[in-house]
Amino acid sequence: MRKKIIAGNWKMNTCLKKGQELAEKINLYAKSNTNIYAGIILGVPFTHLYKIVNTVDLTKISVAAQNCASEESGAYTGEVSAGMIKSTGANYIIIGHSERRQFFSETDEIIAKKINLCIKNELFPIFCCGESLQERNESKHFEVVEKQINTGIFHLDKFNIEQVIIAYEPVWAIGTGVNASPGQAQEMHEYIRKITSEKYSKAIADKIPVLYGGSVKPDNAGELFKQPDIDGGLIGGASLKADDFIEIIKVV
Repeated sequence: MRKKIIAGNWKMNTCLKKGQELAEKINLYAKSNTNIYAGIILGVPFTHLYKIVNTVDLTKISVAAQNCASEESGAYTGEVSAGMIKSTGANYIIIGHSERRQFFSETDEIIAKKINLCIKNELFPIFCCGESLQERNESKHFEVVEKQINTGIFHLDKFNIEQVIIAYEPVWAIGTGVNASPGQAQEMHEYIRKITSEKYSKAIADKIPVLYGGSVKPDNAGELFKQPDIDGGLIGGASLKADDFIEIIKVV
C-alpha cells in the first residue's frame, strides 16, 4: 500500500527566521504525535535548506529544494546544483513546477536533465506535471500531461522510476482559489497510473505516489485524499501556515 505524502512548497516566501519558526511548529507536532500516517516533506528556499535540515527531526520530516540547475557544475552564476543541495542534507527536489515552466521557460527536455541529476545525486525528485485552463478547455489535458511525463521521467529505468514522486498540478487551480473537483483530480491521477503501468508494470505503477497540487486546504483535503489514486498533496499557500498544514496532515 502506498504511503500518503503531504509536501509543502513554500515557494519564494519567508525569511530564514520566519521559515525556521514555521518548521519548528510543524516539527513539534510531528514529534509529539505517533498517529501520523503521512510522510511530511517541507519544500523550502535554497537559503533555508541547511538550517531547516538541522531544525527538524529527519526521521519525521524530510526537506526538499524547490529546483536545481540542469548542469552538474561550472560557470553558471546564480545556479544551485543537485550536488550542492545534497550536501545540505536535503533529500528531495521539486522538479518541473508549473511556475518554473511558465516564468523560467523550462522545457520538458530541461526538466528531464534535472531529473537525471537528482537520481545521480541520490535525491528523490518530486516531478510536477499539469495542464493550463486553455488546454483543459480544448480537451488536451490528458495529451499534455502524458507528453510531460513521457519526456520528463519515462526515460528512467524500472529501478529509478520508483524513486520518483509525481505531483499533478492543474495550472488553472494553483493560487487561484479554484480547485479541481475530487472527480476531476481522480480522473487524471488514474490516467497517470494507467500510463505508468503501460510503460513499466502495474506493480511499479502501484508503488509510485501521485500527489495532487492545486489549492489544497484543510476544508477540501479530506474529499481529495479519499480518492483511490490520490496519495496526498503538494501544498502551496496552506503550507505557509503551520496550523493549516498540520490540519491537512491530520486528514490523511
